[in-house]
Amino acid sequence: MKDARAKTFWANFVIAAVVISTFALTIYLTVPKTQDVKAAFSAIYSGNELSNKVGLMFNVYENSDLTEQIAETLEQYSFSATFFVGGCFVARHKNTVLKLAACDFEIGNHGYLHRDHAKLGVVENENEIRLTERLIDDILKDFPDRKNCRLFAPPSGSMGKEMFKACENLGYKVIMWTRDTVDWRDHDENVIFERAVNGLKAGDLILMHPTEATLKALPRILEKLVEKGLVADKVSNVINAD
Repeated sequence: MKDARAKTFWANFVIAAVVISTFALTIYLTVPKTQDVKAAFSAIYSGNELSNKVGLMFNVYENSDLTEQIAETLEQYSFSATFFVGGCFVARHKNTVLKLAACDFEIGNHGYLHRDHAKLGVVENENEIRLTERLIDDILKDFPDRKNCRLFAPPSGSMGKEMFKACENLGYKVIMWTRDTVDWRDHDENVIFERAVNGLKAGDLILMHPTEATLKALPRILEKLVEKGLVADKVSNVINAD
């Protein structure tokens, strides 16, 4: 009798173990892996530290004249950069963005109206990005060898789950920064310079805006890069550098 009960117990135990294992395997195969979720809903803050590149990123919603002067300064050093443009800026200053594209600067997406993307739903996020994308693509059509870089810099660095979902749907990488010069608030070229270069290393993404103080600080920043053996390049090249 005891043998029969033991056999029944172990038979039931094996059946239960098989059922549980099958269920667990099903869950494992159907639920997205943690690293995949993290990759889909995360921002990029820096690039390859083993390269000799740093990324200069200029978020642009105003000051077309200063934007063009910044581009000219970069050209004097044979350096490149990424200009993340607001859609409303492109609509008002198409010629400026055309000049940037013609000089082979990278044009990134900064939303249309500088809204708080953490507070927008998926559809609203998509609309902001798509509107700007269409304006950028309209400019890039004059340069057949150029493709939209699909990089999105959220205004004020404000990010939310719906924003990440919208970027995933539209095929965009979310770009933040390694160091912020806060030049939109602090109009002191010396402060901007120090924030840009203090502890500077390869792979850094440096955030700036087209302000008069930034334009004044820029040559010193570029000279410091040269001194350190670093090159300012497009953000896409910095984050994808080998």
